[in-house]
Amino acid sequence: MKPILLFFFCLLMFVAVQPSFAMQTDTISMDDLEFTEITDAPADTAVKTAVKKDTTTITSIVPANDVNSTKTESSLWGIFLAGFIGGLAALLMPCIFPMLPLTVSYFTKGANKGGAFGKASLYGFFIILIYVVLGLLVTIIFGADALNSLSTNGIFNFFFFLLLVVFGASFLGAFEITLPSSWVNKMDANSDKGGVAGLFFMAGTLALVSFSCTGPIIGTLLVDAATSGALLGPAIGMFGFSFALAIPFALFALFPSAMNALPKSGGWLNSVKVVLGFLELAFALKFLSNVDLAYHWEWFDREIFLVLWITIFTLMGLYLLGKLRFSHDSQLAFISVPRLMMAIVVLSFSLYMVPGLWGAPLKAVSAFLPPQHTQDFDLYTASLSSGNSSAQRSSGTHKYADKFHAPLKLDAFFDYEEGMAYAKKVNKPVMIDFTGHACVNCRKMETTVWPDKEVLKLISQDYVLIQLYVDDKSELEEADKITTPEGKILNTIGKKWSDLQTRKFLSNSQPFYVLLDPATGQQLVKAQGANYDVANYLTFLNSGLVAYNK
Repeated sequence: MKPILLFFFCLLMFVAVQPSFAMQTDTISMDDLEFTEITDAPADTAVKTAVKKDTTTITSIVPANDVNSTKTESSLWGIFLAGFIGGLAALLMPCIFPMLPLTVSYFTKGANKGGAFGKASLYGFFIILIYVVLGLLVTIIFGADALNSLSTNGIFNFFFFLLLVVFGASFLGAFEITLPSSWVNKMDANSDKGGVAGLFFMAGTLALVSFSCTGPIIGTLLVDAATSGALLGPAIGMFGFSFALAIPFALFALFPSAMNALPKSGGWLNSVKVVLGFLELAFALKFLSNVDLAYHWEWFDREIFLVLWITIFTLMGLYLLGKLRFSHDSQLAFISVPRLMMAIVVLSFSLYMVPGLWGAPLKAVSAFLPPQHTQDFDLYTASLSSGNSSAQRSSGTHKYADKFHAPLKLDAFFDYEEGMAYAKKVNKPVMIDFTGHACVNCRKMETTVWPDKEVLKLISQDYVLIQLYVDDKSELEEADKITTPEGKILNTIGKKWSDLQTRKFLSNSQPFYVLLDPATGQQLVKAQGANYDVANYLTFLNSGLVAYNK
């Protein structure tokens, strides 16, 4: 989970628990969103360069389960946490929060504490079951291969952008996303049966009735989980969401007196939706940026992204201060202290992003922003490159240099064969960076670790950098297209390098850094992924140099 998401959620919970809301008719909240790594690599394809021109056995190859199992486990935990935070945020929606005391009172009426807790626990279990089944259906319908390709598919990314804009507009009050009333009525009628079946249909009724509030959160969570490439991502996300949603019903049934500490329902619940609407609009832009980068439209630059984010969060701050009102907002007589504190944080965040218009790295949000090279007016990168003028430059024009730009003005190759040939010529080790346009961890590495003076010096002067984009959609020249022994056609740059990473290095996660001896094609040290500890990353690079010199 990215720190900025936890930051927003902490603000949400800080405001939500204030007792002053019992008297106020307004308040705010925030939610989570996350973008993860890209994967687009069928495991049964082959790249011509790896099969025909480099037959050297990789003796120090990293087993796939060794490289990817930890990243997959980390990704699933992140998805669970995102779902859990989304579930807690959903509790503060006007469709669910008022139902909490009513539902709990139904369990506790005429029953002892043990019986009430048992019924509420079973009710919570059915809530979890319903949402987990929903997550599993996403995997079953789309399939594992489809989920892996969603994060890099331009059509899906553009669809997700439009979907989040619709969700954001819904939360802002433009319209409500509701399910057919006949579904709700039928489910509610079955809930009167009593017993276990009645509790199941009660849980189903909650899911249907609250869809107008939870739908955008669920939809955003499923999009994020599906594009993570993790097979069980949607189910794990729904488990986290429903688990957070179910906990209060069981706990308040066990301790009903604790409900007296809850704030009363009011206009503040709508403010929660509005703030989440602003966040939905902000994070929708990331998907639009993915499409722009993968297809080289080159119009959604870093400045445009930042201007839109600054505007969105400034408007959010003004809303918190009561300077903006929507048609369904209650009259705000005065600003509560929690609301003021949150407005200060949001407006400060907007001001923090302003220097980014001149190239400031903005490390706190760098993973979400378009790459630094899309910045038209960049004072920051120029200041870094001035201290590395002694770096040896390669001669000639690099292949695909018209499509890709290395970060920090590094002299990178974008073709495997060309980079390896040059490394042999200058007698330097190779650093392969398997990266992607939609890879948030790649951007974070390039803006928080690579700019370190020692790291930048090693990459620019002691290694030959080869950046291979595994999600690029540019068509290969007819002569470069490859038909694998399995009959699959590798017709784009991304497919070619994605297959190289999968076939030769047994990994399909990005970023993925491989240090090679260009003469033998052997790995110098164990490859690694994202490592935000500068000291550890320096150790990794230095160990490769030591192995190469031996």
